Amino acid sequence: MVSEGTEIVIQVRREQLGDEAAVRRLEVEAFGREMEADIVDRLRAECSDCLSLVAEVAGEVVGHILFAPAAIESEQGDLACAGLGPLAVLPAWRRQGIGAALVRAGLEQMRAAGQPCVLLVGHEAYYPRFGFHPAAEYGTRFDPDLGDVFMFCVFDEAIVRAHPGVVRNWLM
Repeated sequence: MVSEGTEIVIQVRREQLGDEAAVRRLEVEAFGREMEADIVDRLRAECSDCLSLVAEVAGEVVGHILFAPAAIESEQGDLACAGLGPLAVLPAWRRQGIGAALVRAGLEQMRAAGQPCVLLVGHEAYYPRFGFHPAAEYGTRFDPDLGDVFMFCVFDEAIVRAHPGVVRNWLM
């Protein structure tokens, strides 16, 4: 933790071999349960297309974000995209810009990789600052329907609007 008035230096980098225990610990501490840590462990083992980033402050892993493949099932054909989640920051390090640094770095990499959009299930007051909007605005919903907490950050407006549909089984 940083004392008030002290500026912290946040380093965002790809998760590396050896980070697994620190990531699991922070996922459990951040969410107060093991479900998100189990999802991260499973995706790390099963998904070679995931992007896993960590945030370090003074050499300590204090934040983590994961981007995994997702798909919008559409009458026009499935649209491959990326899903963000989970995002976790150790409770003692919250409100220091760590989560924001992780989201921005991950979205930048997803845009550079040519993803048409990134989807997530998240807090409707937090994620709009990064360009997320309710997926319903694009004619897409999550199954089961989650309303406005299911959101998109769109990089290719035309292709996303041309593929309204439903997202199922993402992160499950």
